[in-house]
Amino acid sequence: MKAVLLAGGLGTRMREETEFRPKPMVEIGGKPILWHLMKIYAARGISEFVICAGYKGEQIKSYFLNYAALNADFTITLGDRSSLQIHDAHLESDWIVTVADTGTDTLTAGRVERIERYIGNERFMVTYGDGLADINIGDLLAFHEAHGKLATISTVRPISRFGLVNVDDDGMVSQFREKPQMDDWVSAGFFVFEPEFFDRIRNSDEMMLEHEPLNRLAAEGQLGAYRHEGFWQPMDTSREAKLLGDLWASGDAPWKVWK
Repeated sequence: MKAVLLAGGLGTRMREETEFRPKPMVEIGGKPILWHLMKIYAARGISEFVICAGYKGEQIKSYFLNYAALNADFTITLGDRSSLQIHDAHLESDWIVTVADTGTDTLTAGRVERIERYIGNERFMVTYGDGLADINIGDLLAFHEAHGKLATISTVRPISRFGLVNVDDDGMVSQFREKPQMDDWVSAGFFVFEPEFFDRIRNSDEMMLEHEPLNRLAAEGQLGAYRHEGFWQPMDTSREAKLLGDLWASGDAPWKVWK
């Protein structure tokens, strides 16, 4: 099974970071957030990846094309690239990575449609390249298999960005609640799809994955929702990138499910 990583957006809400690199290449603890996502999958036995590149995608291509040399000692005759000798194996040696240019302005459903040829006729997973979770990929897949529908989304109850104030009918404050967990569920961005899903996203360059395509599946009763009760943190702002970096530096990053 392959994991598809959506890594082509502009990241406009992090312009101070993404002016010079794609958001999935923003580093957490010295490694791109994209690497952290792939490690989550690899810890659950999924080590084949298709990366949907777009904005500044050449940086993603360069990173993986030179991954071994960047992560191990090597010897090379400078006039002969074919002489490259890598001296030490790295923990990602068994990863198979396809980096596909899916266009700069393509929306998320269109990016998925464009990598169909790399998936073939098999079940696949899709994840946004800018959020981390300690989600159990095995449990998510088991849930998907059990309901037998075309697609599954993962959902989570987020922590409120703001503290809440309870006010009674007389205008008096009865309680402060410091950033409580919300009651509603939102998409956590980890999806499972059957290959037939590609037939639902033809000519979809201007479609968001979670708008028309998934709304249509929901209306047809073909969309399940796996509830993730653990850690989940998107990286939409520089503040959230710092939060993830601080968690990693603490040695207690919840999403680090690998050894």
